[in-house]
Amino acid sequence: MRCQQVLAKRGIDPDQPLADTEPLPTALEIADRRIPPRYRLAEADHPDVATWVQQVTRACRPGPGGTPGIAQGPSLLIAGPTGSGKTHQAYGAIRSLLEAGVRLRWAKITATELYAAQRPRQGVDTEREMRELMTCPLLFLDDLGAAKASEWTEELTLRLVNHRYEYMLPTLFTTNLPLGEIKSALGDRTASRLAEMCERAILTGADRRRRTAA
Repeated sequence: MRCQQVLAKRGIDPDQPLADTEPLPTALEIADRRIPPRYRLAEADHPDVATWVQQVTRACRPGPGGTPGIAQGPSLLIAGPTGSGKTHQAYGAIRSLLEAGVRLRWAKITATELYAAQRPRQGVDTEREMRELMTCPLLFLDDLGAAKASEWTEELTLRLVNHRYEYMLPTLFTTNLPLGEIKSALGDRTASRLAEMCERAILTGADRRRRTAA
C-alpha cells in the first residue's frame, strides 16, 4: 500500500506500461563526441596501424562484467610528412579499439599543448595533470618533436615517455620527424625508449590538406 502511495504521489501508474526510453550511447558514440569533427569517421586503414590495433586488443584483460580493457601492450609511432594522415590514423586506431569492444579510457594532447600545460599557472596542479597523462591506459601524443626543443622540453618528454615505457602502457605517437632525426630532436634517452616500446607505421605521400584545397 505504501509503495502505491509513493507511486501515486509521483504521478506513476503501476498498471501502465513504461514509456520507451532512448538507448544508452555506445562507447564509440561517446568517444566521437570528444573527437574533433574532422576525424569522427576516421578509420585505421593503414596495415601497420591495423596490426597494432589487433595486438593491443589481444593484450586486453577482462574487466568488470567481462568486458576487455587495456592493461599493457605495445605503443605505436606513426611517422610521416605534414599532411600524410598521421592524426587521422591515430584517431582511427582509437575508434577501431572501441569498435572491437575494448573498454577504453584515453587522452589526447599535442606536444605543444603538453609543454604549455606544464608551465606554472595559478591555481592549477600541473603535477596532477602530468600524472594523469603518465598513467592513462591509452595516451595519444600528437606532433611529437614539433615544438622548439630545449633542455626543459626534453626532460619533460623523457619523464612522460619513461613512465609509459616502464609500465608498458600503450601510447600513440605521431611525428613529422624522420626516424633518423628523432635522437637529435628528442634526446638519446627518449629516442632509445621509443625504439624499444614502439611498433612503427611510416606514412608517405603529398600533403593531403593542400591536395584537398586544390
